[in-house]
Amino acid sequence: MTRGTTPTTADAANDTQPWVSFVGTGPGDPDLLTVRAISVLGDADVVVTEVPEHEALVAALLGAGEDVPEVVDGGFGEDGQPLTHAARAKVVLKHAKRGRRVARLMVGDPFLYASGPEEAQACVKAGIGFEVVPGVSSVSAVPAYAGIPLTTKDRRAVSVVTCGGKVDWSRYATDDTLVLLSGVGTIGDTAAELVAAGRDPQTPVAITRVGTTTEQETLTSTLEHVAADVRATRIAPPAVIVIGDVVDLRDTLSWFETKPLFGWRVLVPRTKEQAATLSTRLRGYGAVPEEVPTISVEPPRNPLQMDKAVRGLVEGRYEWIVFTSVNAVKAVREKFEEYGLDARAFSGLKIACVGEKTAASVATWGLRADLVPSGDQSAAGLLEDWPEYDETLDPINRVFLPRADIATENLVAGLVDLGWECDDVTAYRTVRAAPPPAPTRDAIKTGKFDAVVFTSSSTVRNLVGIAGKPHPSTIIAVIGPATAKTAEEHGLRVDVMAPKPDVGVLADALADFGATRRTGLLEEGVAVTRPSERKPAARRKVTSSS
Repeated sequence: MTRGTTPTTADAANDTQPWVSFVGTGPGDPDLLTVRAISVLGDADVVVTEVPEHEALVAALLGAGEDVPEVVDGGFGEDGQPLTHAARAKVVLKHAKRGRRVARLMVGDPFLYASGPEEAQACVKAGIGFEVVPGVSSVSAVPAYAGIPLTTKDRRAVSVVTCGGKVDWSRYATDDTLVLLSGVGTIGDTAAELVAAGRDPQTPVAITRVGTTTEQETLTSTLEHVAADVRATRIAPPAVIVIGDVVDLRDTLSWFETKPLFGWRVLVPRTKEQAATLSTRLRGYGAVPEEVPTISVEPPRNPLQMDKAVRGLVEGRYEWIVFTSVNAVKAVREKFEEYGLDARAFSGLKIACVGEKTAASVATWGLRADLVPSGDQSAAGLLEDWPEYDETLDPINRVFLPRADIATENLVAGLVDLGWECDDVTAYRTVRAAPPPAPTRDAIKTGKFDAVVFTSSSTVRNLVGIAGKPHPSTIIAVIGPATAKTAEEHGLRVDVMAPKPDVGVLADALADFGATRRTGLLEEGVAVTRPSERKPAARRKVTSSS
């Protein structure tokens, strides 16, 4: 294989074929990884990291298991000291020479202000093939996330300078946009030299730290005042500095830091399997979701009832099966797999689902729900659309209802009133999870969370039981009236209620609350703070909107 070509399938099967992929991971937001980067990580035998965050990134993308590549720390040596370019190259070559596919992760872009060129040259010298997977550079991405375009129709030139060594600042005394990397510690001297070289002291300056992450914050100032403002706000690296008139566009183009839940720490008390959808939606609004399992889904203590019901389903005992949750679908599916059954066993059986989410779960099984509530997606909504039993049209009058051990009897009673017989079967148990770690419990009680989202009455009861009541400053968001009632019974003030029982709608409702709150603070002329920031902040020039 020649340098610069991608390994073929035959090459991949050859354990003696070395190959290195230099992969840019972007400036911090994992959603900025390219499709090619994700593909390379999935095919790698070894991943050599650059920063501690890379290990968590690999775990989030690839999960756990035997097929996950080995992760090797390429940022620091055994003595805890940062590795030099040459030392990192040795780590990469050591694994590549063993015939393994190596993915070398690099912050930003491998060939832009990174050690990619040096390590690639080491591969050439060793006769090892390589490829470069470009990444989004912090040079452009961080200002973009701060709402600062580096070029406009009137400003076409950009200069990028890595600070730390001696720089002739007289070369940058024009009105062109200037981007500084690693320049926070010396910004006072840099600003003074730029002004001495002829730049206007009122030239706008923006310093954005930990850009593209939900911890991002941006300080806006001028060359004349930036040194004092950095000292006052104690803004610290890593940060990207932009100098020039384009900084003024941030007032109208800031889109990331003005998200309705930007920087909000939101507690998501759900089962681990159910948290992903809600957390993803919250991240889209700028929140930092923290999942705390409060419910553990367990098999029923006595499986015989479920076994008997499944046998009855196969034998044609039921006219309907009702799924009231995704967990119920999962429980029946697992029981089918245990018996070696598949979706064909549902032939001739009508399927009802309490809502669209449950119906979507049924659809992954290759089945289509015959009845989903046209109105309220709840047991009450299901009963409103449920047909009365008709001796002529319905050859069988029995309904199979697999559900949780703590489910209410309203649905069963309603079906009986409509003339149906109901086999109410415990398909799974919801039990209280173990308490979260002490720091999380402390954060809940002392108001370090900005909001908590409750998706059922049981999540309210279990969270309070294992971790205590959320602080009064914490915004309480609930999925519906029943959950709201339970929250109030536990002494919680409900601030947000979803207009319909859906986790996506719940996240949207919390975001609407955040947006309204933010607008109100701005209209009052006060700093935009998070609910957890209860004390008025000291005057500062950081313009990030939390």
